[in-house]
Amino acid sequence: MKINGSRILVVNKDKGCGKMLNDIQEVLITQEQLQAKVQELGKRISQDYSGKELLMVCILKGAVVFYADLVRQISIPVFMDFMAVSSYGDATRSSGAVMIIKDLDQTIAGKHVLIVEDIVDTGLTLKYLVENLKARNPLSIKICTLLDKPERRVTDVKVDYNGFTIPDAFVVGYGLDYAEAYRHLPYVCVLKPEIYE
Repeated sequence: MKINGSRILVVNKDKGCGKMLNDIQEVLITQEQLQAKVQELGKRISQDYSGKELLMVCILKGAVVFYADLVRQISIPVFMDFMAVSSYGDATRSSGAVMIIKDLDQTIAGKHVLIVEDIVDTGLTLKYLVENLKARNPLSIKICTLLDKPERRVTDVKVDYNGFTIPDAFVVGYGLDYAEAYRHLPYVCVLKPEIYE
């Protein structure tokens, strides 16, 4: 396995990684880098929303690990809610057709909403989501994403808080999956193409 161009040995069989490590081409973002970035984002969000009522909306399932770490770095009171949308299924590329599987449990009218996503690539899912939520009359809607793949963008989406800009590679770990696997890995890594092709 590689990490930022250097070879490393990862032994983590006790955490269920075992065979899955053989599916990894390289570690793109380490645990330490993720922790530092989440702290930085939490500080910025806390400053920007100071004195405001903030509702943080986690987009399931991919963003849940990032979201859980992020809300614990927020120093102001926040409200939490969750949405599940689908545009991938078991595919590696977004179909562009978005379906809401789980909607919010509370109204967002008159609230500042921060959508927390795992990754923005084509932008199609987020564009649909923002338009859907804008119709519910929030005071504001902003987007926070862990990862951004600008090379894949096909529609304009404004990302207000971005963790890392990454190349057009298929990544898993830290909540991101392929066919529901690899979410538990504590870093973001590139999956070997032979696994999903």
